[in-house]
Amino acid sequence: MSATAPDPLDDPRAPLTRERTHLADSRAALRAMREDVEALDIKDVAANWVNATVLARQIDDRIKALADLSDTPLFFGRLDYLHAPGAEQAEGAEGERFYIGRRHVHDADGDPMVIDWRAPVSQPFYRASKKDPMDVGLRRRFGYTGGELTAYEDEHLSDPSETAATSKLLQQEIERPRVGPMRDIVATIQPEQDEIVRSGLGGTVCVQGGPGTGKTAVGLHRVAYLLYAHRERLARTGTLVIGPNRSFLHYIEQVLPALGELSVQQATVDDLVAQVEVRGTDDARAAVLKGDARMAEVLRRALYAQVTMPTEPVMVVRGSRRWRVPAYELEEIVSELLGREIRYGAAREALPQRIAHAVLVQMERAGEAPDDRVQDAVARNSAVKAAVKAVWPPADPAKLVLRLLSDGEFLAEHASGILDEDEQKAVLWAKPVRSVKSAKWSSADAVLIDEAADLIQRTHSLGHVVLDEAQDLSPMQYRAVGRRCTTGSATVLGDLAQGTTPWATRSWDEALAHLGKSEGVIEELTAGFRVPTDVITYASRLLPHIAPGLTPVASVRENPGFFEVRAVDGVAEVVAACAELLRNEGSTGLIAADARVPALADALTAAGIGFLAPGEETTEETRLTLVPASLAKGLEYDYVVLDEPRAVVDGEPDERTGLRRLYVALTRAVSGLIVAHTGPLPEQLGD
Repeated sequence: MSATAPDPLDDPRAPLTRERTHLADSRAALRAMREDVEALDIKDVAANWVNATVLARQIDDRIKALADLSDTPLFFGRLDYLHAPGAEQAEGAEGERFYIGRRHVHDADGDPMVIDWRAPVSQPFYRASKKDPMDVGLRRRFGYTGGELTAYEDEHLSDPSETAATSKLLQQEIERPRVGPMRDIVATIQPEQDEIVRSGLGGTVCVQGGPGTGKTAVGLHRVAYLLYAHRERLARTGTLVIGPNRSFLHYIEQVLPALGELSVQQATVDDLVAQVEVRGTDDARAAVLKGDARMAEVLRRALYAQVTMPTEPVMVVRGSRRWRVPAYELEEIVSELLGREIRYGAAREALPQRIAHAVLVQMERAGEAPDDRVQDAVARNSAVKAAVKAVWPPADPAKLVLRLLSDGEFLAEHASGILDEDEQKAVLWAKPVRSVKSAKWSSADAVLIDEAADLIQRTHSLGHVVLDEAQDLSPMQYRAVGRRCTTGSATVLGDLAQGTTPWATRSWDEALAHLGKSEGVIEELTAGFRVPTDVITYASRLLPHIAPGLTPVASVRENPGFFEVRAVDGVAEVVAACAELLRNEGSTGLIAADARVPALADALTAAGIGFLAPGEETTEETRLTLVPASLAKGLEYDYVVLDEPRAVVDGEPDERTGLRRLYVALTRAVSGLIVAHTGPLPEQLGD
């Protein structure tokens, strides 16, 4: 690898100058592309106001996607091919070069100046190596400072005399201090990550990745790739990113827009199932049981138990004629609908039409010639409607769950053989509730209501769903997510060692089964790019106690980072440690057991150190975030002070969950970590 290699083309200017010129020309071309879209006149194109509104929105989205972000490099790499990348490709003549960037940019003649990183011709930038150069003669990486191109680095992949070496620019980009929300990793995607990113739309992928392996970034970049490769299909069906909480979603929300993708929805699981207001909480045992997949069968039994077999015939009067559908024929219709196992609501909608059809058969036998309008009229007949209401009554999902949780006899009837008596008592409310509105629903209750709603009416399915921090979901929550992609695919991201809920996932095979994606492929990322070597080595001491058999993350960073375990005397010294780290460039997080956060907040205020809450965007002026340990998952900071590890462990209902919470807190630092403690450290961390 060389930073002074001669430029492949005979150019009298210095290579860096020429690359800067290409950057300026590319930015000018991008501005021209944006101006062309802004100048579009749709007055004579849109046939009506609806089309005009849709077209105007599409143009607005296109304008936003073509924005040139001054602090975001327009291109970050270059490939010089030895030969044409493929005869089937119009671009790529022999010896042609390609600048690789976040989006496609072309000049006034339509010739590409920057190639989208997702295009097939860009793939060797991520996967080519000395062993397999993929017909690339030169791979060039660019270094930027404040949006300005300041350095470049060359790899002559087809030159046997040049030995492979670690890219210094790549290491610098990975370790670059951060202020503000999460950045994309499009310039630093590694080969094993790229394989997951470019996997097809049809299959579900589950990524097990320890701290710093880039699993969240891989999931987001996979969405961006799928939108590039299957834009029309996903524009119809939609895409969704699901995160553990609002702070996390705020942290990642700028990644996809920076890649030009503006249409991806973001939500938490609680958002998806928000059919009632959540005002209550469950104890751990009740929450585990309500999240158990067995509850799905309890709900199904309770719902369909409302269907009763008809005992009386239906008499339909039309004009002077009476048409009688006997009870046994009605019973056959109801049994047939039950046997088809279609949604409760769909079957209820079909029932009057089936009864009407039976009447039409009698009409035809009597010599009449009824049509579809007659059948619809019979289906709306008062006698038919009354029969349907008696046999197949309307159902409300919240009222169904309300009765199950407040009526012990009703629960016992439908949970028989599924939940034992103790389990039934655990999920029952202590006091009966009169109405849906007065009930203090918990998060787990809302998931049950969502399950019941899907039994009644099919949930809309999206084309692709990304589920991050999936290890913390209950089986019933997996089912809720799975309903949103029954006809699509999913990317599941998580780390079994970071499961901190009482119902945390035990295996990814089990999780995929609950999601309805048993055929999903499980991939494991074990190379750590973000967490320093000394930090991940220290945190990995907990793995035998929290996730036996899980492969530890191996940091591939050359910089071991800053790490210190420091005995302190009270919160004043913890605050001093924060002030010490704030002298460095980048962001700092102070992570503490939830119960200790108020005291630390007071101490920071008294010391005159400004701080933010998780989810609030850091600035150059305020770079410290005070993070309750319960909200630390998924977040990253350049430097971290971890306050009182023993308190983090003791803040959880059991030691294993507490140690997992501690593992999360220990692995949030990108450049340096100070573990501050007054009391003894957990024995699992060793000496």
